[in-house]
Amino acid sequence: MEPKVYKIAAINLGSTSTKFAYYENETCVVKENIVHQAEDIKAFATIWDQHGYRLQAVEDCLTRHGIEVAGLDAVVTRGGHTVPIEGGVYRINELMLSQSASMRYGNHACDLGLKIATSLSAKGPMALTVDPPTTDEFEPEARLSGLPELPRRSSFHALNHKAVGKQYARDTGSAYPNLNLIVAHMGGGISVAAHRKGRAIDANNGLTGDGPFSTNRTGTLPVGALVDLCFSGKHTHAEMKKKLNGLGGMMAYLGENDALAVERRAETGDTLCGEVLNAMCYQVGKEIGACAAVLCGEVDAILITGGMANSKRLTGAIERMVRFIAPVKIYPGEFEMQSLALSSLEMLRGREPLRELREEGGVIVSKL
Repeated sequence: MEPKVYKIAAINLGSTSTKFAYYENETCVVKENIVHQAEDIKAFATIWDQHGYRLQAVEDCLTRHGIEVAGLDAVVTRGGHTVPIEGGVYRINELMLSQSASMRYGNHACDLGLKIATSLSAKGPMALTVDPPTTDEFEPEARLSGLPELPRRSSFHALNHKAVGKQYARDTGSAYPNLNLIVAHMGGGISVAAHRKGRAIDANNGLTGDGPFSTNRTGTLPVGALVDLCFSGKHTHAEMKKKLNGLGGMMAYLGENDALAVERRAETGDTLCGEVLNAMCYQVGKEIGACAAVLCGEVDAILITGGMANSKRLTGAIERMVRFIAPVKIYPGEFEMQSLALSSLEMLRGREPLRELREEGGVIVSKL
């Protein structure tokens, strides 16, 4: 008997695009980036109002490629925001949908993906999500910040982090749960995490928290000076939030958030551009060193991923700082679509558990 061919559609919603991929077992048969016109998106007051529009775009894509929804085994989406939960493959249920829609735990276009996958599942396939943005596998000591009112929380590029970890495991004939890895994702935000035996036990907050500055985010700032700036009367609360995420980092120093454009300017003699790039890499190297300490120096590999990993200048600068810790492997770009599909495939084959968000006694838990 021939082995079953599992058919999986994966979607990943961004602010102005929807990434789509169709897999038959491990093979990506179709891959498309559905671009949404800015004027169309502006017509909707919230992301939730886009449901019909985005769902139709996905259905049109399926039709274009002759893919029957009823013939799919699963529709998997990049996850939305819920209470913190462990990583893994989750069935999208009503509790997950309601928490995502509440916007209490965060809000992004990817939250709408849960609703779209659920709509498509009405025709038969399972609606799934993998390693959502609120994935939290921190050790207890990683949560204490120094003030009880300000606990450190898990907020990083969990899906791509774990995807790259699993890809490295496949490349080396190992298994992700058997490895100690440090993964540095370098995109609009930069997050560096210590992965111990398949769990991301510590990471910087790559959204509005700590760690290296990036193309438009400040990362860690001098705390006393930050407090003084907040109470200086020069900026509103909203303006300060924008400074931290949107107008910080490279954008604050150079008025530019395109790392490759800044690199070109540096190569033509712009000294400040060179200094900013060097400082960003310096901070990434320091963060990797901190994660090495978290892992007690037992590191199998350091993996650098994300859009900025395409730059040999940037990855080379970081590698020179940290290669004494462990071998450095570069994985440019993102592996999110692959991870969504292949993790779902492993679950369908019975090699990975299916988890579901449940509420029992007022406590939200992830259950196998």
